[in-house]
Amino acid sequence: MAKTRLACLLTLLSTHCYFTALAVVLKTSDEFPSTDEFSKVELSCLIESISTINPRIEWKKIINNKPSYVYFDKKISGDLENRAVIREPATLVITNATRSDTAKYRCEVTAADDTKSFDEIVIDLVVRVKPVVPKCSVPKSVPFGKTAELSCVEEEGFPKSQYQWFKNNEEIPNDPKTSPKFFNSSYTLNTGTGTLTFTAVRKEDAGDYHCRAKNDAGQAQCAPQNMEVYDIDIVGIVLGVLVVIIVLLCITVGICCAYKQGYCSSPKQTGNK
Repeated sequence: MAKTRLACLLTLLSTHCYFTALAVVLKTSDEFPSTDEFSKVELSCLIESISTINPRIEWKKIINNKPSYVYFDKKISGDLENRAVIREPATLVITNATRSDTAKYRCEVTAADDTKSFDEIVIDLVVRVKPVVPKCSVPKSVPFGKTAELSCVEEEGFPKSQYQWFKNNEEIPNDPKTSPKFFNSSYTLNTGTGTLTFTAVRKEDAGDYHCRAKNDAGQAQCAPQNMEVYDIDIVGIVLGVLVVIIVLLCITVGICCAYKQGYCSSPKQTGNK
């Protein structure tokens, strides 16, 4: 009885090994690789098991669900033609990655002599791009108590940049209440869009401001720009309004007097020609 069970077990194991050996199976060491622009990156496609001696290996780049050939008929094609090689048996090595290489890549292996003759894996590549110097806009002067908006824009970096604002070389916190130096300031800071908005500018808000754009690949910042805060001259405004009113009154009185004196009336025609 024991010998029969052992024989059955050996038969099952041998059968399992036979079918496993007749199946092409792929794996990868990194499903989500990433690299900086102009650097080298490997898209790992490892053949875990196969029986076919010369399998067909293909790589496809997928953008918006549309595949295009990268490696076909043992040749690199497309925009990777001079920037990639195949490392045996199926790993794709990009020697000089650019931002346009960010995409999904599919490794496909067809083994004609295997029972399971086809397998594939998808690898999602991200090429990080360092931000360029952002465009910063800081108002030169703002009246006390009024709103002010400072903007910072950078569109080259990938992934999308996050923004930091600095006043006199000191970072402005997201919440002014968390810092004694900015506790009395009234502003909102959007780190995703780079907008710093003061709802009511105070004298203490005057200073040199600059912005920094930052992502996983690096950072860049604009030059400092000065923002002044000035008081509104209420007395001057009132005096100016009074002067305008007095001038208008004088003009009105002058016109009325001219009408009374007859200077503005039409000459009457009297007698016959």
